[in-house]
Amino acid sequence: MSRRAIAVSLTATALGLSGLAVANAAETDLHPGDYKLDPSHSYAHFEIDHMGLSTMHGRMDVQDGHIRIGESLSTSQVKVSLDPSSVDTGDDARDQHLREMPGFFDVEKYPKIQFESTALEIDDDDPSEATLEGRLTLHGQTRPVTLDVDHIACRVNPLDKSRYTCGFTASTEIQRSDFGMNAYPKLVGDRVELAIEVEANKPAETDS
Repeated sequence: MSRRAIAVSLTATALGLSGLAVANAAETDLHPGDYKLDPSHSYAHFEIDHMGLSTMHGRMDVQDGHIRIGESLSTSQVKVSLDPSSVDTGDDARDQHLREMPGFFDVEKYPKIQFESTALEIDDDDPSEATLEGRLTLHGQTRPVTLDVDHIACRVNPLDKSRYTCGFTASTEIQRSDFGMNAYPKLVGDRVELAIEVEANKPAETDS
């Protein structure tokens, strides 16, 4: 996955709210509190080289997630989990192989992929973009990662005005071998471009 592409996860809603507050130059637009990720509108997708001949695309579901927007944007935090057993590359046999093989996801032993934020920085020139630092746990290994966050948007949900909703895209690039995912190194690329699409909600009447 490229630097612009590692799409779980998750502190993004905090970024969305913070971006909205900066864009409107009004702290009243910031709604601190706990936001729950919406699994029906949140997922990860990835790209990886296949034998130097083509690019394989896949996706997986967000399992759960929690975002805490603080009174100060710099204190906002997020924690997101992806479900590797939901991996979908469009081929059932390949997906089963990816789920079961130790050099790939090995979901029986590692049932979660988790991201937890450590720092957030809003772009001074474009408040709809940010940089998110955090720790990614994949295949039993935890490594620091940096996510590029863009397309941040927050508003009262147009279909349900009883809640606030934030959305964003966060992307990065990792080396799968850094996480012990080393199956077929001569056939499957090491570099993975990962992107996470997120929507998260909070009841509009409970600003706390």
